[in-house]
Amino acid sequence: MTIKRREFLAASAAVAGVAGLGIKPSFAQAEPTYTPESGASLRLLRWTPFVKGDEDAWIANTKKFTEATGVEVRIDKESWEDIRPKAAVAANVGSGPDLIMCWFDDAHQYPDKLVDLTELGNYLGNKYEGWYDGLKGYAIRDDKFIAMPLTAIGNAVVYRDSHVKAAGFNEFPNDTAGFLELCKAMKAKGTPAGFPHGKAVGDGNNYAHWLLWSHGGKMVDESGTVTINSPETLASINYAKELYATFIPGTESWQDVNNNRAFLAGQVSLIANGVSVYYTAKNDPKLAEIAKDMRTTNFPIGPVGKSVELFQTSSLLLFKHSKYPEAAKAYIKFMMEADQMNAWIQGSSAYCCQPLKAFANNPVWTADPVHAPYARASERLRPNGYAGPLGYASAATMADYVLVDMYAAAVTGQKSPEDAMKEAERRANRYYRV
Repeated sequence: MTIKRREFLAASAAVAGVAGLGIKPSFAQAEPTYTPESGASLRLLRWTPFVKGDEDAWIANTKKFTEATGVEVRIDKESWEDIRPKAAVAANVGSGPDLIMCWFDDAHQYPDKLVDLTELGNYLGNKYEGWYDGLKGYAIRDDKFIAMPLTAIGNAVVYRDSHVKAAGFNEFPNDTAGFLELCKAMKAKGTPAGFPHGKAVGDGNNYAHWLLWSHGGKMVDESGTVTINSPETLASINYAKELYATFIPGTESWQDVNNNRAFLAGQVSLIANGVSVYYTAKNDPKLAEIAKDMRTTNFPIGPVGKSVELFQTSSLLLFKHSKYPEAAKAYIKFMMEADQMNAWIQGSSAYCCQPLKAFANNPVWTADPVHAPYARASERLRPNGYAGPLGYASAATMADYVLVDMYAAAVTGQKSPEDAMKEAERRANRYYRV
């Protein structure tokens, strides 16, 4: 980046002027400029979209970038489950895509393989009213941006309103005790619930962490000491066993697509999902009756006394093996600026929640009552490494499905609750003792 001396002095004088009035200037940091390398081309690996508008808007924005810069960007897709291992391979072998949309705190597993994006991250945060802390935490290490926060994908309880009422509930329960009674009543009516206990990157992790946190449990304490073997965790497992008994059979093998399919097929009437399942129904005339009957709400509050949820998060990784880092930074900057980011959020139909606070007023959030539980995902999310620091250990523990497997083993009877906790403790300590 180069700045002419005269432009720098003029900008400095303007900053000093507003500072003297006690106003914090939003333009205190000069805008970085990235000039793509000659002959540059890029390859981006992203997750397969669940909402077609997400992909369409991203591709449209990318086309605008190519038209403006001449840099071609190849966009490849992989299933949600395959993104993490593909990113790890690219980091370890030093080749592959220039950019990857990663999950959660994956960037912390190989920070030395990633390009420092601090200059760009600070510029965007300063320009657009700041990053949401939860998303920023996934992309920051030692006060540097090792990735670019991209989105939180909200997760909410999705249910058939008429089936909830038929089970005897005029209002959806807002606590875990009432929620269990609802699930029991819905099973008795032949319209059961279903939540994944399989290795689902999004829905499985979201559900498992809600079970744990809602009862006051946590994988580690503030110092990173493993504390999963606790009375609070035991209470959460016993609660999960009671819930599991009300589910449709087979949820222990569900991945991220399975609850959508079961709900839309009429096999279950209550799941947890992104807004994607609503739009799948809304856009299919054969599912019009289901779409009209669908409602959404946030997960019930447990004994801990407050809402505590994990939401799927994604960040953009730029690898050091990229031959065209300046072109890649120019692409990231372009895609994160207001015109492109607002178009993507709107195109995603409330599926992708903004990483920067300035975009919270996007009209998509009030366009449909179904969107409401998803609107504050970026603001409300709790990071998976809670209550300890994010890093290699938290990322590896999540990637190894330690928490998900604990609940699956206990609810299916493969292990007693106590043995399931001990096994989770043993597995987590493999990472937290590194």
